[in-house]
Amino acid sequence: MAGKGLPVRSIEIDPGASHELLRDVWSDRYVPARLVGDGAAAEARIRIRGGHTRNYLKKSYEIQTEGRTLHWNAEFDDPSLIRNALSFRFFNEIGVPAPRTRHVQLHWNGKPHGVYVEIEAVDGRFFRRRRIGASSLVYAVNDNADFTLIDHETKRRKRSLFAGYQLVKGGDGTKKRLAAFIANVNRPSSSTLRAYLGKRLDVDLYLRWLAGAVLTNNYDGFDQNYALYEHRATSKYRIIPWDYEGTWGRNCFGRLCPSDLVSVRGMNKLTGKLLAYRSVRVRYRRLLKRLLNETFTARVIEPIVKDMMASIQADVRDDFTRKWPYETFLGEADVISRFIKERRDVLFAQLAEWKD
Repeated sequence: MAGKGLPVRSIEIDPGASHELLRDVWSDRYVPARLVGDGAAAEARIRIRGGHTRNYLKKSYEIQTEGRTLHWNAEFDDPSLIRNALSFRFFNEIGVPAPRTRHVQLHWNGKPHGVYVEIEAVDGRFFRRRRIGASSLVYAVNDNADFTLIDHETKRRKRSLFAGYQLVKGGDGTKKRLAAFIANVNRPSSSTLRAYLGKRLDVDLYLRWLAGAVLTNNYDGFDQNYALYEHRATSKYRIIPWDYEGTWGRNCFGRLCPSDLVSVRGMNKLTGKLLAYRSVRVRYRRLLKRLLNETFTARVIEPIVKDMMASIQADVRDDFTRKWPYETFLGEADVISRFIKERRDVLFAQLAEWKD
């Protein structure tokens, strides 16, 4: 399986470290390795990442070198291998900072390991690259990151309102402030709550993120799969999307799914509280209509899909690690095009029925 033009990332890892890596796929421990890529070599450490995908033969990884973290997504369930990349590009286009991506060939101790999507980590380097000041950072890692007071599994009050999150930057104060924010979100709607949300949340950015999640039909992105950070200059929470493979006509397991899976109003407690205010609803609907007319169109998106898939087609054809037949890959541009048309029809209809 020789590469046909995609950048190559080579991992050199001792058999003992490789065995330790695979001994417990649910562990987040790192093992030492050596990374060769872009004409340079560096000492590194690597771990398996992901949720249900950890049990797959083709696994996803996180790799760290000095000062840099990258995610290598196998995209095993996505026959197009572009849904994450396409989603993050779309978010960047609509003004929501999202990770940069590129497709690569991964080699493991000299042997081809398949086509991967290399995804920029959301960390200090992410913010420095964009000249964004972030005083804290948390990841939403499971369904308890839904801004409610109730535990997703036990159906009882959460023991901690920080449940569902992973602290990346900050300390106890970060956890306490987020817990206080969630507690306030769950108070009765009022002018006081409206003022509080305007003070502690970048509402404009949140609405753009909401529009992106709704347009791409990402059912899995409202209660987890996002990052929150406190903007240093304003002390407001801002949101960043993450893990968007379950989009553009397929769910996170790669199954075709209905184009009306996500309501035009989105989901989660915070979204509901914001849209309880007419002024916010008006802003959101105006934004969504503009994106439907200017950005979320076949004319704009289909050429991007075509270019992305053409750039990886030869490598995908020769990739023996794929779950899906090559013929399915070749039909994915049509799946995405059909989804765009159906999704636009769904959202225009729901917007027309949405009365104050």
